[in-house]
Amino acid sequence: METSLSEIQKRKHPYAQRRIWTFVFLLISIVFVCLYSIITGSVKLQLHEVWEGLTGEKDSMFYTIVWDLRLPRTIVGLIVGMCLSISGTIMQGVMKNPLADPGIIGVSSGAALMAVIITIVLPQYIILLPFAAFIGGFVTAMLIYALAWQGGSSIARIILVGVAINAIIGATMSAIMLLYSDRVQAVLPWMAGVISGATMEQAKLLALYSIPGLILSLLAIRHIRILHLGDEMAKLLGHHVERSRFFLIVISTFLTGIAVSVSGLIGFIGLVVPHMIRLIVGSDDRFVLPLSALGGGAFLVFADTIARSWFDPIELPVGLLLSFLGGPFFLYILHKRGNVRAFG
Repeated sequence: METSLSEIQKRKHPYAQRRIWTFVFLLISIVFVCLYSIITGSVKLQLHEVWEGLTGEKDSMFYTIVWDLRLPRTIVGLIVGMCLSISGTIMQGVMKNPLADPGIIGVSSGAALMAVIITIVLPQYIILLPFAAFIGGFVTAMLIYALAWQGGSSIARIILVGVAINAIIGATMSAIMLLYSDRVQAVLPWMAGVISGATMEQAKLLALYSIPGLILSLLAIRHIRILHLGDEMAKLLGHHVERSRFFLIVISTFLTGIAVSVSGLIGFIGLVVPHMIRLIVGSDDRFVLPLSALGGGAFLVFADTIARSWFDPIELPVGLLLSFLGGPFFLYILHKRGNVRAFG
């Protein structure tokens, strides 16, 4: 019996249809979760009221709710989720481990340390918090990379040095908060991960900084795929492994620093979203990276909407909610799979 062309194509690309449907599903999901985010809140809006807020007079109540409160928060959540997911995807490619996370190289802890210093020790410079958080994450990542360098930067050394630096930074933050215990309350929401209070100016600035990072992340796909071959094979093919690894770490640091500087410490997304996308569409990073970006953005917006609307009258930090849900869920996935296969 002759094999049809469609059957041959399915054999060559077993994930082809799944990738297309996943892309369509995620695009639709983004539309729905963004609309859900704008509608839901202490004042629930109807669709015609949302439209009136988007197109109506600036002095109307609906305009204020949509443009000043909910739309900026939705945009910030979408961008932050994308940045964290892409950063996680890149870091998992660098480490060749689906459990890798930007926190391994100290980006989150470095950013958190600078946030603690600015908020508690130097509150007069609070306007510099986003920039300081990014610089803190970037400098920490470069320090870890430099300390791990011994004629080359092996993955094991980067991880081990990262664990040590994270421990030192954690102790430093605890000491600062202990010495300035009367000011700790100011930094606790940021440490828990929140995107409340986002403004449209902040959303525009975040989008402006994110665009170069998102473009660079597309250029990173080629480097990730080559690193999957292994260091020795990549070198035999004439590829500069250390240069690629450094390039990928810089991109991951840049994206995570942007996100952390605005939202605080939000975990789980950069770890689990890329992992789940791989389970669905395979390990080809040409598809994993963009789909992870869409999935991370949609997931964070949805989680933030739940965190601020389902626990009335309090508003739960989205980072806290993700930690409560993400940890057990990820352990369940690992238990069901039995083992972890990184790629392929």
